[in-house]
Amino acid sequence: MMSEVKEKLRIDKYLWAIRLYKTRSQAGDACSKGKVKFKGENIKASRTVNIGDEYEVKTEAKRWVVKVTGLLEKRVQYTEAIKYYTDITPPEELDRIKFEAASFQTGKRMSKIGRPTKKERRDLEGFMEN
Repeated sequence: MMSEVKEKLRIDKYLWAIRLYKTRSQAGDACSKGKVKFKGENIKASRTVNIGDEYEVKTEAKRWVVKVTGLLEKRVQYTEAIKYYTDITPPEELDRIKFEAASFQTGKRMSKIGRPTKKERRDLEGFMEN
């Protein structure tokens, strides 16, 4: 007797298999904390994944928008895993990440943002006394 395609695939297992989360329990926690959405609604970790579904997933690194292109239930290497989803994250989100990464890695702040320079501080102090 041929069984149909495996049992239904849970969203927590899928997110772990495509490597958005390091552990399956992290993926499950993310679902219960409302970091995984389907059509704007929070979903449970046990929700069944279907091909063509689009999920909004918030990981520590970034907010993903992924479209399911294949069902994957065993964790595989990254080069294989990326074949099972399409990353449709909006470009403005990717820009925000680049900006954060730039200031994070160099340790330097972007110019004109944050604390005043010595000259600006002197000008401010002079202005405040009057």
